[in-house]
Amino acid sequence: MPVWDDLVGQERVQAQLAAAARDADAVVTAAEEGAEPPAASKMTHAWLFTGPPGSGRVTTARAFAAALQCTSPDRKLGADPGCGFCDGCHTVLVGTHADVTTVAAVGNEILVKDMRDTVRKSYTSPATGRWQVILVEDAERLNEKSANAVLKAVEEPAPRTVWLLCAPSLEDVLPTIRSRCRHLNLNTPSVDAVADMLVRRDGIEPPLAAAVARATQGHIGRARRLATDEQARARRAAVLKLPLRVDDVGACLKAAQELVDAAAEDAKQVAEEVDTKETEELRAALGAAAGTGGRMPRGTAGVMKELEEKQKRRRTRTQRDSLDLALTDLTGFYRDVLALQLGSSSAIANEEIRPDLDRVARASGPERTLRRIEAVLACRDALDRNVAPLLAVEAMTMALRAG
Repeated sequence: MPVWDDLVGQERVQAQLAAAARDADAVVTAAEEGAEPPAASKMTHAWLFTGPPGSGRVTTARAFAAALQCTSPDRKLGADPGCGFCDGCHTVLVGTHADVTTVAAVGNEILVKDMRDTVRKSYTSPATGRWQVILVEDAERLNEKSANAVLKAVEEPAPRTVWLLCAPSLEDVLPTIRSRCRHLNLNTPSVDAVADMLVRRDGIEPPLAAAVARATQGHIGRARRLATDEQARARRAAVLKLPLRVDDVGACLKAAQELVDAAAEDAKQVAEEVDTKETEELRAALGAAAGTGGRMPRGTAGVMKELEEKQKRRRTRTQRDSLDLALTDLTGFYRDVLALQLGSSSAIANEEIRPDLDRVARASGPERTLRRIEAVLACRDALDRNVAPLLAVEAMTMALRAG
C-alpha cells in the first residue's frame, strides 16, 4: 500500500509531495552515480505543514519522509517513491528508521535542551538512508531558544538534510523560520472521507465509522480512537452528559472533579504504557547490573533524573490534552444546541443524543448557549495559561449553570 494512502482528502498536497519525492530521488541517484543533479527540482530542504487539528499534518509529513527514504527497486523502472512495503518506507512509518528523527513536545514547550542533539544530527550525513530527515510534530511549541536553534539549522542546512515542521497555522511559527520553508496547507477532510478511511483501512463497521466521523467533524485521529477504543467512547459519552448535571453548585463542583479525575486517569494509563518501557530501555542502555537488583552504574543518576523530569512533563501535558479533548466535545454539544435553537438545516454532530440536545435547547435561548460556549473556550484558554486544571474546570461548570 503506497504511503500516500494514509492521507485523507489531501489530493492537492499529495500531488505536490509526490513530485518533490521524485525530484529528491533523482538528486540522490545522481549523487550516487557521480552525475550532475537535475537542473530544476521541486525538492527543498525545509517544509512547513499547517492545517487545523485532525487534518493529518504529522501523518502527511511522515508519509513524505517515507517516500524520501524509499528504496524500492521499482523506482528505477519509473514508479513513484513511497511504495509502502520496502525497508525504507516501513521503518519510517513505524518510527524506527535511523535517519528520521521525530521531535514532539513533552510538556507545554519544546525546550532547547531537547533540540540540541537533533540540531547536531541535522548536520550529519545519512547513516543508512537517502536523506537525513528531521520531523518536528509540534513546531508551534518551540520556545524562543529552541526556535532560534532550529532557525540556524534551517538557514544553513546540510546537503542531504530535510526539515519537516508541523503547526496549526503559519502564525504559530516564527516568521524567520516559515520564510525559509515551503508551505503546504492541509484542509479538514470531509466526514464521508474519514468514515470511508475507517472502513477501508481499519475494518470499522460502516455505521460506527459514520457516527464517529460525524461526532469528530472530520478529525482523523480522534475518529480512529473513538472507533477502536470502547473506553474512549464511554469517556466521551460521560462528558456529553455533563450539561444535564450542572443544576446546582454541588453538582457543578462534583462534575468538575470527575472531569479532572478522568483526565488524570487517562494520563496515568498513557504513562504506564510508555514510561515503563522507556525507563527499562534507558537502564539497559546505561548498563544496569544484572543480579544486583538493577543497581545502576555510577554517574548515571543524572541521566535517570532527567528522564523522570521528562516523563513528569509528558504526564502533565497528557492530562491537559485529555481535558482539552473533553472541552472540545462540550463545545460540539453546545454548537449542536445552538443549531437546533436557530433552526439550522445542517446536520448535527451528536445525532445519537438528540433527545438531550432538544431538552437543553428548549430550556434556554441562543444567547445563553453562546455564553456557555464562551465559558468552555475560556476554560481552554485558562489551561493554556497553566491555570490549575480543577480551578479552571470548576469556573467553567459554574458558568454553564449560571449561563
